[in-house]
Amino acid sequence: MASSRPIWGFYAHQQINRLAVFTLPVEMMPFFKKHISFLADNAVNPDKRRYAVVGEAPRHFIDLDAYSDTSTATLPRYYKEATDRYGADSLALHGLVPWQIQLTKYQLTEAFKQRDVRRILRVAADLGHYIADANVPLHTTHNYNGQLTKQQGIHGFWESRLPELFSTDYDFLTGQAEYIYSPQKAAWRAVFNANAALDSVLRFEQKLTEEVGETRKFGFEERNGITAKVYSADFSRQYHDRLKGQVERQMRASVKMVGDFWYTCWVDAGQPDLRALANYQLTEGEQKEEAEEKKSWLKRLFSAREE
Repeated sequence: MASSRPIWGFYAHQQINRLAVFTLPVEMMPFFKKHISFLADNAVNPDKRRYAVVGEAPRHFIDLDAYSDTSTATLPRYYKEATDRYGADSLALHGLVPWQIQLTKYQLTEAFKQRDVRRILRVAADLGHYIADANVPLHTTHNYNGQLTKQQGIHGFWESRLPELFSTDYDFLTGQAEYIYSPQKAAWRAVFNANAALDSVLRFEQKLTEEVGETRKFGFEERNGITAKVYSADFSRQYHDRLKGQVERQMRASVKMVGDFWYTCWVDAGQPDLRALANYQLTEGEQKEEAEEKKSWLKRLFSAREE
């Protein structure tokens, strides 16, 4: 089931949204920097909604290998054309992330036009999430967790364990945000670039496992007072080295792309003066609404999942 797919580590999502703020031009920086904690903290909202909100789960991935031919003629890049060809249910079954990025881009542009601060922040945080997901190789395949190649767990290993262990050494200076003339093409380019890295993700892990054996592959760590089985530090280091900067490249691509999309939405909205909005604070009522909404996701999560 799509809803049971593993997710980006919260750490990586939060880092990507936070770092994207620093790519923005001076006209946008004060507003986004003031709300940087909100953008980082809420980068994980789409994952929290996955079990609670109908239709959320397919927005995080696309199984490119579900289609015999992914040329523009066969797999239309615009959602309406794609649904006309395949039907909404079939598309959702194999994932919607490039189309979701386009939709969320439109929503953020509209929020900027309306000077709706709360909506700008919520949608910008969501857009950052979907863009980051599109840059993960394992979000582009039906074999999303190595379940078809006896590599169960590789999803969380690649996108959570490796960033947590090694991203403090990554270079995240990606340059200033740039205007995207075709957001639709940029979204598709991201998933195809991520998919091109998929073979290495799976093959290197498989080969290293054969070399070191299962016993040296895993270890145990204390996490929040609980002993958890994890990929060992040594195995993680060797795998990370063999990937030759792949995780760093994909995180950097995510940071740059998030900044580019935020900037593009602002330009397309007519470059509203964000200085006038920078001092906005969520009212007590809005803060309560935010908290209640997140609580409702949690309640529905526990009622929806069978343990």
